[in-house]
Amino acid sequence: MAHYRAPDSKREQFRRYLEKTGVLDSLTSVLVALYEQQEKPKNALEFIRENLSTADTTSADSETLLQEVTDLRQRCARLAEENKDLKTRLQHYEPEDGATAD
Repeated sequence: MAHYRAPDSKREQFRRYLEKTGVLDSLTSVLVALYEQQEKPKNALEFIRENLSTADTTSADSETLLQEVTDLRQRCARLAEENKDLKTRLQHYEPEDGATAD
């Protein structure tokens, strides 16, 4: 029985596509993780599914969380500056050294 084989150029294009989109890196990292497991899972396919989905959401979640951290740091800096300004303004209205206002 003859086997159909895609032309080499199509195979090479597909390989480049997988590389460019990160599929090869993801598959490689999941397979390495499976290889490095001390106790091999009973269902290797399930292990691969779970780790592929985790790898995908981790990068997306990481980007979202990094952006949130940046936004919160900027907000914290603005609030600290506002707090400093308000404390300075408050000093003008409060008596110094516990003296009472008459």
